[in-house]
Amino acid sequence: MTKAELSNFGALQFDVSGDATWRSCFAVSELAALSMGAVGSAMADLIVTLGLGPRPRVTVDRRLASLWFQGSIQPKGWSVPPLWDAVAGDYPAQDGWIRLHTNAPHHRAAALSVLACRPERDCVADAVAGWTKDKLEAEIVAAGGAAAAMRSRADWRAHPQGQAVAAEPLVRWVRRSGECRDRRPTNDRPLTGLRVLDLTRVLAGPISTRTLAGFGADVLRVDPLDWQEPGVVPDVTLGKRCSRLDLKSTEGLSRFETLIGRADVLVHGYRPGALDTILPPARRAALAPNLIEVCLDAYGWAGPWAARRGFDSLVQMSSGIAEAGSRWAGTDRPHPLPVQALDHATGYLMAASVITGLKHALAQREVGTAHLSLARTAELLVSLDETRGSDLAGPVKADFSDQTEHTPWGPANRLRPAIHVAGTPMRWNRPASNLGSVDPAWD
Repeated sequence: MTKAELSNFGALQFDVSGDATWRSCFAVSELAALSMGAVGSAMADLIVTLGLGPRPRVTVDRRLASLWFQGSIQPKGWSVPPLWDAVAGDYPAQDGWIRLHTNAPHHRAAALSVLACRPERDCVADAVAGWTKDKLEAEIVAAGGAAAAMRSRADWRAHPQGQAVAAEPLVRWVRRSGECRDRRPTNDRPLTGLRVLDLTRVLAGPISTRTLAGFGADVLRVDPLDWQEPGVVPDVTLGKRCSRLDLKSTEGLSRFETLIGRADVLVHGYRPGALDTILPPARRAALAPNLIEVCLDAYGWAGPWAARRGFDSLVQMSSGIAEAGSRWAGTDRPHPLPVQALDHATGYLMAASVITGLKHALAQREVGTAHLSLARTAELLVSLDETRGSDLAGPVKADFSDQTEHTPWGPANRLRPAIHVAGTPMRWNRPASNLGSVDPAWD
């Protein structure tokens, strides 16, 4: 499991400028540069395949790449809501640490129902202290919640799920016959006219579609009627139109089928089999025979935890990253990565997969479905050697665009793009927007 696996996305011909580095026992800044380099390399190859010119030079700014992994928006006179629910976090159990992920109301309710306590940190801490970590993890997951006990790398490698993840490729493709619609792309905007249907939420999936929008894709995000994620929306909805549908209703499913029928790409974060119960693969293929799908899950696509709910911070606990960080930092509690690097890197790898899928459809007349997971990206991270440089500081004024972004919440500055494809500048045609702010329809 090395950076050679990124050859999924082409020749990986890109340069890296700068040496700023996140302080961590893992190569977080190296992962940032590599995952963004995969996007740039895939885009350069697509430009050649489209006949838009010779392969352009690709450069990744290591400092900016690292900063994008932290967040891209700087509000002017307003604040982004807190990312974490008040109950979310790490708690000591009888035999070690466990992390509760309670940002979603139903996940919060599940954890509190198992713990039988009030939604207050002190009460939760007292309740967790009476459990063993593995037992509590299992009970919360069984109740429909999201939690992860802290394991070591050795424990994870010995675990059936860790073994299943290690056996998976970084990107697993399932291909079939198909071809690209003629979109009239340009060198300046190679993804112009590409209709990307975005059924993803926090955090990797939205990063992937934000990236595609930066190269001209028409991204339509679809959320459930009651879904909210205020702590990340200003960051990840850049360049997109955001709508809502009830896919469990007859009318909502009908409108969804209409969207699928005109889409070129579907990006979703449903757990294995979940989307199939809403719209079976055969029906999707009938509606959109040339559709490229990119799918994300947390813990991998095989093994006993394939259908388990998960998030970046939980996968860090399960896979041994937080425990290794604890030993590196000399602390007796979990020490996560300085940023949610698994989410961000997987998001860029998903975007690179879409671009690679387009190139393959043009060259081989095949489309397909790509599968990625946070847990598999974690294995890539731990395989990398850090290229040490100066400790990352900032951001500073020079890191941001000169243009003010006018969002629904107020004006903001946005980081300059870290990916530079010569002649194909990343830019976004729309500011960040509220969820559900447009009708679920293509322009």
